[in-house]
Amino acid sequence: MLHLIRKDIVLQKYTLLILLPILFLDVFFDGSRIYVGILFSIAIIMQSFLTDEKSSVHYLLNSLPYTRKEIVSSKYAVACVFIFLVLLTIFIGNLVIHNELVPWGQLLFIAGFVAVFISLAFPFSYLFKSQYLMIASIVLFVLYFITISTFIPDLNDRIRGIVQTLLSLDDALLYGGAIFSVILLYCFSWMLSVRIYHRKVF
Repeated sequence: MLHLIRKDIVLQKYTLLILLPILFLDVFFDGSRIYVGILFSIAIIMQSFLTDEKSSVHYLLNSLPYTRKEIVSSKYAVACVFIFLVLLTIFIGNLVIHNELVPWGQLLFIAGFVAVFISLAFPFSYLFKSQYLMIASIVLFVLYFITISTFIPDLNDRIRGIVQTLLSLDDALLYGGAIFSVILLYCFSWMLSVRIYHRKVF
């Protein structure tokens, strides 16, 4: 399975070489670490998923000495690697440029949000195709735009307020429960994706 993880990292090396410096520069211009970290993590992970979505790639992978469980598991493992690389870039960039540490709550929020997204997106993409996920995302974006332009103009401020409230909480038990819930959801999603992929016919 390590070879599958290495394969995904190698295939995304040019994407990483482009996106990670941009992320570093965004830290320099004091951009929103949370929003940009989430966006970059999801972009890199879904790009990696899209690379292997062609039927010819699945034929090749299934002809190699890997089980379907290993093929799916490598995707979940490499997603964690990409999240770590994005968080590391944010951490180093903030330390070098602003000479300060990123609050660990922000890093946990980014990792948790992306993990929840992946937990929902991967089973959906294995069951259908990620292009339908893209269509759903566009529809949600349009609905969101209509909402903030017509019904709730200050929705962005409300969301920022909720995020800031969550990050300002200093309850170890709450954070522990949230981390445990995200890990549990991620493991459930992984098992569900393995089950779905086992049943696919290529």
